[in-house]
Amino acid sequence: MRSIKTLLVATGLSLAISQSGFSQTADPNEVVITGVRFAYPLVEKWIGEYKAANPQAQIRIETRTVTDPQKYDLLIEAYEQEKEVRETREYISVARYALLPIANAKSAFAKEYAEKGLNEKTYKQIFFHDIYAEKDKTLDTPYTIYTRLQKAGAPITFAKYFGYEQKDIKGKTIAGADEHLIKALLKDETGITYTIPGLAFDLKTRKPTEGIALIPVDLDGNGRVSKEEKSLENLDQVLASVENEKIKNVPVEYIHLSIDKHNSNPEAKKFLLWVAENAQKDLQQFGYLKPDPKRLQDEKQKIERFAAVK
Repeated sequence: MRSIKTLLVATGLSLAISQSGFSQTADPNEVVITGVRFAYPLVEKWIGEYKAANPQAQIRIETRTVTDPQKYDLLIEAYEQEKEVRETREYISVARYALLPIANAKSAFAKEYAEKGLNEKTYKQIFFHDIYAEKDKTLDTPYTIYTRLQKAGAPITFAKYFGYEQKDIKGKTIAGADEHLIKALLKDETGITYTIPGLAFDLKTRKPTEGIALIPVDLDGNGRVSKEEKSLENLDQVLASVENEKIKNVPVEYIHLSIDKHNSNPEAKKFLLWVAENAQKDLQQFGYLKPDPKRLQDEKQKIERFAAVK
């Protein structure tokens, strides 16, 4: 019996020493971020600015693959999570993104719909093959839809806006990130898809990405596409037109940064608060819309209270 007790005491002491050593060697300044990949350029900009003001910080993005990394501090998401998940995390709604219809610039579809544009019935007919939707009998131009294979923010948001689920989007499913939809579309002159402004446009020139044509939509829901609604040659102009909360036929959703309620990494909390204070000035540059000010302020106060708890 004494030998068993001695073994248990020794084992416990060994574990305690091991755990103590881990806590001493783990760097409290290291923060790992993962999540939706199309937001990485924006988040990288924030990381660079934060580290310039806080040189001790070691913040990095670990790329999401089929699943999230095993360990991370902050998660970027592009859709509203289930209630059970939301109850375990603190959120900051840092930006909004729009989803725009695009086509291969060489396609007959791009040429025809640059004039006609899309309204709700043509969206449903094209992307969802809804047999109950009002038909556009002139829709005879060949096209090939490309959409995401895995569960993801953009297709979930796109489908939900029109009253469907991601699985209801028709067409060829592409594995990988949203960028892979663009690559597939550029290889197919009949290709069409949906994407964020930051991928539809060149962020430096503010003009459409080479090989891509943006398809105008009926923004005010009056049943026709006006000259102004067809003006899609400048990213900043497009962002201004979809900033209005009353627009139609453009799905818009939030980008969230979140942290586990049991996460005690002080640097992650500090970075989250810094983003809440400083992120707004970079949003338009990267093709995003500003969040609702009141929503952001309410969530910021929650994060402040969370960060104050040691």
